[in-house]
Amino acid sequence: MTGFDSSAGLLADLEDSLSAEAPDVRERVTTVQGDAGHLLAAFAPSTFDVVLCHGVLMYFADPHPLLSAISQVLVPGGLASVLVRNGDALAMRPGLLGDWATAKAAFDGSSYLNRIGVPARADRLGELTTSLGEHGLSMLTWYGVRVFTDAAAVDAPLPGPQELDLVLTCEEIAGRTDPYRGVAALTHVIATAGASDPERR
Repeated sequence: MTGFDSSAGLLADLEDSLSAEAPDVRERVTTVQGDAGHLLAAFAPSTFDVVLCHGVLMYFADPHPLLSAISQVLVPGGLASVLVRNGDALAMRPGLLGDWATAKAAFDGSSYLNRIGVPARADRLGELTTSLGEHGLSMLTWYGVRVFTDAAAVDAPLPGPQELDLVLTCEEIAGRTDPYRGVAALTHVIATAGASDPERR
């Protein structure tokens, strides 16, 4: 496994976490510091069986170069796991929190301020599926993430084990069930890289 990030601090946190793991786990993980926008400068084509791109695409004004790079570093038949802000449900969180001005603006927009005040971009499922296809990535399935819990306070204490198990069970069921998954805060798409990808020719 390779952890790739532009933040030295986050990579250091990963290394710290790995230090508590068994040696056979630690030796299977490497870290590489670099910008996701320069993925092809860091890795050769057809390097990975699986690429996880979670919470990254939202910070790219134009996602196409990164999606193209992800497609190219995957082996044919490899899997891409992409987690994005759900542009079809941008009004849900502010609406549930009673922030009506932000909710109203969200109906017409595709950008938002995240919880730490950083501007970000959202993706609608249909448009994301099309974009993936343009780069030889075919969607296999998709899920909603944070259907019921998105409005919870960041510093809210975790519930007890029994209640937490119920929360996770409900989130897992809702995340794969219509209509609930369509209003989740995040959309999780699993796609496969096809050998017919024009970037590979």
